[in-house]
Amino acid sequence: MKKTLYILLSGLLIGATACKDDFLDRYPQTSIAPEAFFYTEEDLALYVNGLLSLPGRDSYLNDQNSDNAATTAAVEVKTIMTGSPSSQNITSGWSWERLRNINYFLDNYQKANAAPAVKNHYAGLARYYRADFYFNKVKRYSDVPWYSGALNPDDEQLYKPQDSRAMVMDSVMADLAFAAANVREAVPTGTPGKWAVQLLRARAALYEGTFRKYHDELNLKATANTFLETAATVAAEIMASKKYSIYNTGKPEADYAALFGSPDLLANPEVMLVNIYDVDKKRGQDINLAVFGDYEQAPSRDLVQTYLMKDGSYFSSQPGYQQFQFVKEFQNRDPRLVQTIAYPGWVRQPDPQPYIQRLNKNFTGYHQLKGFINSTVSTVLGGADFPVYRYAEALLIYAEAQAELGKLTQADLDQSVNLLRKRAGLPNLDLAKANASPDPFMAQKYPNLTGANQGVLLEIRRERRVEFAFENTRFDDLMRWKAGKLLTNIPEGMYFPGLGKYDLTGDGVADIVLIDKATSIPTEDKKEKNSLGVTLIYYRAGSITDDVTVFLRNGVNGGTMVTETAPRKFEDPKYYYRPVPQQQLVLNPNLRQVFGWQ
Repeated sequence: MKKTLYILLSGLLIGATACKDDFLDRYPQTSIAPEAFFYTEEDLALYVNGLLSLPGRDSYLNDQNSDNAATTAAVEVKTIMTGSPSSQNITSGWSWERLRNINYFLDNYQKANAAPAVKNHYAGLARYYRADFYFNKVKRYSDVPWYSGALNPDDEQLYKPQDSRAMVMDSVMADLAFAAANVREAVPTGTPGKWAVQLLRARAALYEGTFRKYHDELNLKATANTFLETAATVAAEIMASKKYSIYNTGKPEADYAALFGSPDLLANPEVMLVNIYDVDKKRGQDINLAVFGDYEQAPSRDLVQTYLMKDGSYFSSQPGYQQFQFVKEFQNRDPRLVQTIAYPGWVRQPDPQPYIQRLNKNFTGYHQLKGFINSTVSTVLGGADFPVYRYAEALLIYAEAQAELGKLTQADLDQSVNLLRKRAGLPNLDLAKANASPDPFMAQKYPNLTGANQGVLLEIRRERRVEFAFENTRFDDLMRWKAGKLLTNIPEGMYFPGLGKYDLTGDGVADIVLIDKATSIPTEDKKEKNSLGVTLIYYRAGSITDDVTVFLRNGVNGGTMVTETAPRKFEDPKYYYRPVPQQQLVLNPNLRQVFGWQ
C-alpha cells in the first residue's frame, strides 16, 4: 500500500500542475492528503529518495560556458556577450517546482510515527536539497524570493518581492548546518550522507565569501570573512574526519585519470558521492562523441598553457612559449594535462596506431580526454561512474579560504594542495616562493587580486582550474572571483607557423600538410606519403573568412587556430547575474530587476 502511494506521489511530484500565475508550480495536495502517506520511516525515505538529483557524466560537457573550451553551441553566456540580451530573451531558470516538492515534505514529515533522530535525518536531507536549490538560484539571480513552505494558488506570498541575497544565503547556510548536524553518515549507496552535505556547505560558503569579497556592487564585503571562516572550518572538519583521502597508488601518469573513467568508484577513497552507471541495469550514459568531438566543443590553448611544467616551473616562463607547436606543448608537463587532453602519441581504440589530431572549422585542434572512455565495448562506454563530490575539492576549499583570510601556512598547503601535486608527481607548492614570484601569466588574468597572498592565491586558482578542468566548476569560479572579462577572450587553438608539413604524433615524422586555399587537395593516389609510408592528411588553411578547413589567425602566414570572430563584451556587474523573465514581472509586479537588466 505504501509503495503504491509513493509511486503515485512521485508521479504527482514530477507532473505537478502549474499555479494560475505560473510563478510556483502547485503540488495537488487535494489529490493525496498528507495523512495518507506520511506514516513511517519508510514513507519518509521513499519521498526523500524521490528528491535525489545528481549531476551526471554530461557534466564533462559544461565547461563550454568558460575559458576552458571553445564551442559552437548556443551557450547562454556566449549568447549574452555577442547579442542583445534582455529579460525577454533570457528566460530560462525561473522554475520552482522542485522547491515546492521539497517544502511539501518539510511541511508534513513531522506527522510520521518515527523517532526524532529519524525524522531529523530525512528533514536534513530535504533541507540539503533546498539549500542546493536556492544556492543555484542565488548564483543566477542574486536576490530571489525565499519560501520555507509549500504555497497554495491563493497565497499572497506568491506575489512577494525578492528577498535579499543576504537573507537567502543565511537561510541556505542554516539549512546546511541543520543537515550536517542531522544527516547520517551511513546512507544508501549513491545518495548524499553527512560528508556530502558538508562538502556542499563548504562549497557554498567559499563561493559566497569570495563573491562578496570581490563584488563591490553587493555592498556585502564586510560579511565576506564570515563565510570564508565557515568554508575553512567545514573543510577542515572533512579533512579531520579521515573518512577520505586522495586516490594515489604512486602512478602519476594514471591515478588522476582513473577518477573519470572507472566502472566502479564506490571503493575509491577520494569520491565522497558517486552517480552510479550500469548499462546492464538500464542506466548508462555514453558521451564519447560529444566529449571527444571536433566541432561543438574543444579545449582551449589558454587551458593547455595553464598547466605547470613537470618540475613545477611556469610553462609561460619558457622563451617563445606562445609559438610552441602541439608536440612541444606537451613535453615535460604536469601529468594531469595528458590525462585531460589527447596528447601526441595517444592511441584511440581500436586503432593500433597513434591518433592524428583531426582538424576542423571553428575547432581548436585539441581533443578532450576527461570523460572520454577509450573503448569500443558498449557496456564499458556507458557504464563509467561519475564522481559528484571529490575530496580534492575539500582540500582546495580549505587552502583558498585560509589564503583569502590571510591565515594560510606552509603546513596548510602540505595537507591540501600538495597532496594533489604529490599525486601528479609535481614538486610541492612553496608559500614563500609563490608569494615572492607570482606568475605573470596568471597575474594578468586576475588584476583585482592583490595583497601579500597574491602569488599563492594565483597558484591555488591554477590548481582549481587544472584539477577540475571539464568538471563544471570553472564558470562559477570566474563569476565569484569577478573575472568575467576573461570570457571575452575568444578561445584559440594550436599554433602553426604557416603552411607546410607537421608532426602531430611526436615521432618526428610529418602526419599532416597545410596547403593554400587556392590549392586543391590532391586525389588519394596523388597524395604524398611520409617516411613511414603513411599518406599525409591534407588541409586547406587560411583566414576564417576563407573557404578552408583550418582557420589561422594570420591566414597562410600561420598563427593560432581561430574558432570565431564575433566580438564579445562583458558588462560589469550586469552579466554576473541573469534577469527575471519578463513574463514573471507581468505576473508579479512586485518583482524587480537587478544591476541594469531590463
